[in-house]
Amino acid sequence: MELSSKQRAYLRSLSNDLDVIVHIGKDGIGDNLVKQANDALEARELIKCRVLENSMLTAREACDELSALTRSEQVQVIGTKFVLYRPSHKKDKKDKIVLPKAAKKTV
Repeated sequence: MELSSKQRAYLRSLSNDLDVIVHIGKDGIGDNLVKQANDALEARELIKCRVLENSMLTAREACDELSALTRSEQVQVIGTKFVLYRPSHKKDKKDKIVLPKAAKKTV
């Protein structure tokens, strides 16, 4: 799923009020951290992550790696924080984020 600039902007606006729920420390991105991120994405669809000072990764590197491992979309990277999005497969639609329609590309 490729997010349009309009969808990315909408998700960025929603992420302003999010608390950081995934912290990446000196151990980097391991199986437990990936599981934690997957669980959070399944429950919330949009999560904010933070790279701690003692980590060997930059926020961009951590965002690239974690988004690939969780099959999520990168929404934003600012400083030591980044935001990931993955639509949930839950059947309960009241908890789902409804994205604005992607603009159609004309050739």
